[in-house]
Amino acid sequence: MPVQRPATVRLRTTLFEEATRIVEDEYASDLALDDIARRVASSRRQLQRAYAEIGHTTFREHLTRVRMDRAAEMLAQRSITVREVAHRVGYRQPAQFAKAFRRHLGQAPSSFRANGHGPRRRLHASPPPAASGATAAPSLQAA
Repeated sequence: MPVQRPATVRLRTTLFEEATRIVEDEYASDLALDDIARRVASSRRQLQRAYAEIGHTTFREHLTRVRMDRAAEMLAQRSITVREVAHRVGYRQPAQFAKAFRRHLGQAPSSFRANGHGPRRRLHASPPPAASGATAAPSLQAA
């Protein structure tokens, strides 16, 4: 890949940062590359290049990663259903969400939750800070 001019790198960095900010803020809505490009005053192709060269990813991969990360956070809370999580992260069909979640995290959303990826409970309190020079045993947590 040829070395890019500093002005080109700055432009693409700015485009990438603006686009990622929109995705982070609006991941649950129906986002499309063309819409994001229009909002950051760029062409579709320039934004694709920014994602590839600055972010080392694609728009679709970035959007999916943000949605799956948020979904994992919601599933860990255990207070809402998998169906509701799917809708909150922008999927109309829970089955599509489950397929994307499995592809991204290697297990179904219900398994992710069942395998203890929610808030951990402490079995024992952490020991008080050790006296100078001594090391404390690690605290035990539920697996």
